[in-house]
Amino acid sequence: MRAAVVTVSDGVAAGERDDESGTLLVELLEAEKYDVEHRVVPDERPRIAAALRELSQSAGLVLTTGGTGVSPRDFTPEATESVLDRTVPGIAEALRADAIRQTPHGLLGRGLAGLRGQTLIVNLPGSPGGCRDGFELIKPALPHALELIAGDQTEHQQT
Repeated sequence: MRAAVVTVSDGVAAGERDDESGTLLVELLEAEKYDVEHRVVPDERPRIAAALRELSQSAGLVLTTGGTGVSPRDFTPEATESVLDRTVPGIAEALRADAIRQTPHGLLGRGLAGLRGQTLIVNLPGSPGGCRDGFELIKPALPHALELIAGDQTEHQQT
């Protein structure tokens, strides 16, 4: 299965900071046998949306990291919303609930999850810990979700 990671960060895009969160997500996905493409974009809504549109043409799963908070340059949820066909609110709700249990800063998370065509897009926080925890939370549901999105027969579907 093809997956993609989009790091949303002005500092990483400018070469001023290391991409710890994006690199971690690539490693976590590769450990699960995903073929991963990694892209870095600045905190600019049109650039984020363009990356999501392009990557969703070839990847069944796109994870973003960064830009989900309340700072003036955090536009990842808005850019994501602009490209989604349908939302999957349970994923975003679960990620927020888990983050709130870890830190009060979890209350500030605005990440979304949803579908663009046959691609699941999930916004994760910009911190390595938030990415690691978020990925571990959604990992058990990913195979089933991706099968359903692709239209594959699953155990609960009747023929």
